Order: sequence, then C-alpha cells, then structure tokens
Amino acid sequence: MAERMVGKQAPDFTMEAVLADKSFGNVSLEEIKAQDKWTVLFFYPMDFTFVCPTEITAMSDRYDEFEDLDAEVIGVSTDTIHTHLAWINTDRTQNGLGDLKYPLAADTNHAISKEYGVLIEEEGIALRGLFIINPEGELKYQTVFDNNIGRDVDETLRVLQALQTGGLCPANWRPGQATL
Repeated sequence: MAERMVGKQAPDFTMEAVLADKSFGNVSLEEIKAQDKWTVLFFYPMDFTFVCPTEITAMSDRYDEFEDLDAEVIGVSTDTIHTHLAWINTDRTQNGLGDLKYPLAADTNHAISKEYGVLIEEEGIALRGLFIINPEGELKYQTVFDNNIGRDVDETLRVLQALQTGGLCPANWRPGQATL
C-alpha cells in the first residue's frame, strides 16, 4: 500500500550533482532549507532521451522565475554525474542540454528515487515525479506520471505561487487573483 507523502516531512537527500557552473558538487535538502528556500525537485528517467531534454531545458530557460520565488530547482535521474556532464556539454541542436542554470543530481544507487516513490525497480529508472517542498522541509505538492509526458513549467510555477500564498486557491487560480 502506498504511503501518503504530502503534508509530511520530505525525505532528506544529499546527492552528487553537476552544478550550474559544470563543476561536480553536492546538493542537499538540508542546505536549501538552511537558506530558507523552497525546493522544486523533479525526477526524469534517463539522460540522452527524447522528452527529457525538452522539460529540463524549459525549466532552465525559466529558472529566473523560480529564483524570484525563492525556489531552488534540482533535476534528478539515476544516471551518473559524468553522463549528466556529457549531456550538458552536448548542444541543444544535437539533443543535448547545453548550459543549465540549476544542478542535475545523480541518484545512482536509486535510494532517493525509491524514497520519493518514483523508482521503476525492474528498469532502474525513475518515473517523471515533481515535488515541491517548503522551506521547513514539508512536502506540499507531488505529481508522478508516465514517462512519455513532459511537465508543464507554467503549471509548476503556478502551483509554487499558489502554495506561497498560504491561502485557499480555487480551481483555475492564477497568480494575482484573490484567494478564498
């Protein structure tokens, strides 16, 4: 039986990552919480695939909007940091990522993907999962869906802004509109 995650403390993580400056380092939920920032953590199946670069680059192209909302974005797959770097160093016209404005983390032992309930164990890859975590570490939002469908960055930003209002947001709520 699946266990509810929303409304509970998000599973802690520290992972190796390729940082925005293309260096290797670590990303951790504790570090982001210490900065009093929101976390937008998203999982994708594999590097050098077809749908993944469309959403990874779309998130990067809109990164400044996440930054304006005091949110850190982290992309995660079960690939290695070396594979991530090779993909980042591949031009977008060649199905690569080019420069990114946020880190890509490597969950090579599959522990974090499993903790967040997105691991397809028989394939060793993650489903497309998106998790928004508040600065206190509480998981406020999650979506998990089939790997054939890319995420909508507008919707991710809308949900983040709705959560940040602290109010009740009706269906089809948009930033700037009144809450209930």
